[in-house]
Amino acid sequence: MYLFGIITLFVIVLAATSLKVIRPYEKALIERLGKFHREAQPGLQFIVPFLDRIIKVDMREMVIDVPPQEVITKDNVIVTVDAVIYYEVTEAFRVIYNVNRFEVAAVKLAQTNLRNVIGELELDQTLTSREMINTRLREVLDEATDKWGVKVTRVEIKKIDPPNDIMEAMSKQMKAERMKRAAILEAEGYKQAAILRAEGDKRSAILKAEGQAESVKRVAEAQKYKYEVEAEGQAHAIINVFNAIHEGKPTQDLLRVKYLEALKEMANGKASKMFIPYDIIGVLGSVATLVESKSVKEEMEKDIDGKEK
Repeated sequence: MYLFGIITLFVIVLAATSLKVIRPYEKALIERLGKFHREAQPGLQFIVPFLDRIIKVDMREMVIDVPPQEVITKDNVIVTVDAVIYYEVTEAFRVIYNVNRFEVAAVKLAQTNLRNVIGELELDQTLTSREMINTRLREVLDEATDKWGVKVTRVEIKKIDPPNDIMEAMSKQMKAERMKRAAILEAEGYKQAAILRAEGDKRSAILKAEGQAESVKRVAEAQKYKYEVEAEGQAHAIINVFNAIHEGKPTQDLLRVKYLEALKEMANGKASKMFIPYDIIGVLGSVATLVESKSVKEEMEKDIDGKEK
C-alpha cells in the first residue's frame, strides 16, 4: 500500500513536469540533452521529463528604456539624451541562440548610434530634428538586430537637455525673436491699416466726386429741359400771336403804333434785354426824321427871333 502511494505520487509529478502550457503570445524552444530539438507553438505541449528543457519567448512588442547619456554635438555642446526603443521578436530561435542578453545589447547599440547621429548635428538641428533622429536610429538598430530575429518598430527621443547656460542663452534668444516678430507684426498691422485707410479715403473721394458729377449732370439736364420747355412754349406763343395778327389783317399804321407802344414798355427801365423787330427800323427812322425836323424848325425860329430883335 505504501509502495502504491509512492508510485502514484511519482506518476503525478512526472505528468506535471511533462505537460507544459504555452500562452498565445509565446513561443517555446525545446532542447533535448543540450541540443535544439523543436519549436513549440502555443497550447498544451508534452516534453520528456529530465531530458527536455523548455525556453519560452515572449512575442509581444516590448519596450527598452535607454538610460540618459551625455552626447557632444557637432558644435561641441554637451547635451543629455534619453530615449526608448520598441521592438518585437520575429524569430524565437535567433533571439535565443544568436545573441546573449538581447536587451543589454540593444541598449548599448542604441547608445552608440545615438552618439554617432547627434555628433553629426549642431545644437539647433538636434533640438528641432527629433523625427529625423528617431528615423535614423530606428533604421540603424533594425538593420543591426535583424540577425538576432528582432524587428525594431520605433525609436523615440524622450528628452534632449542642453546645459543650463545654453538654456538661458536660448531663452533670451527666443524672447528676442518673439519681440522681433511682435514688432514686425505690429509694423505690418500699422502698414495695412494705413493702406486700408488710404484706400478708403480714395474710394470715398472717388464716390463723392462721382456723386457731385452726377448731381451737376442732373441739374444741367433739368435746366436744359426747363429751357427747352420754355423755348417751346415761347415758340408756340409767338406762332399763336403771329397767326392771330395775320388772321386779324392789321394795317401798317396799326403795326407802327403797336411797335411804338412796345418800345415804350421796353424803355421803362425794368427790362434787361431788348429785342427790336426788323420792321420797326423803318418806323424808328420816320420818328427820328420827325424829331430832327422839329429840332431844325425850332432852331430856325430862334434865329429869326434873334434877328428881329
